[in-house]
Amino acid sequence: MMSRNTSNDITVVGQITSVYGIKGWVKVFSHTDPMENLLSYTPWQLKINGQWQTFKLEASKKHGKGLIAKLDGVHDRDHAQRFSGVDIGIDSELLPKLGEGEYYWSQLEKLTVITLTGENLGRVSHLLETGSNDVMVVRGNAESYDRRERLIPYLPDIVIKEIDLDAGTMRIDWDPEF
Repeated sequence: MMSRNTSNDITVVGQITSVYGIKGWVKVFSHTDPMENLLSYTPWQLKINGQWQTFKLEASKKHGKGLIAKLDGVHDRDHAQRFSGVDIGIDSELLPKLGEGEYYWSQLEKLTVITLTGENLGRVSHLLETGSNDVMVVRGNAESYDRRERLIPYLPDIVIKEIDLDAGTMRIDWDPEF
């Protein structure tokens, strides 16, 4: 383990799911595409008890259909078990720069979704990859049109009309009754 990270600009790119073997290795779920990209980002920030802590990877590799990793300083199964369920983040500046109109999912999560006619539908909870197009899960809240959860296709220019990261809003062409 290295020192605590004081940066607030961390992007979650995966999660430690469980232990692997008896020598301190862990199984890892990656949010990156392709999944192996997760292993190229170093160091990892692990969210432990609500605080981001910096860890170096001693080793990592693709294993079967998933990934496994060994954190520096973690040498046995009991110690590795403490990391099960922990989010893996990286300093956001390590991510590749995107082109105009391109966004990371983590940038879209928590945006307030507003229709073109001004109805607040709630906030983007998370996104789903469906194959044909990504889908946003928008959850209503106390300030929204209703408290429903909606599945809205992420279709730039068709459904998604404007994203303002600074304002924390997304304007969409969507019927609030749907």
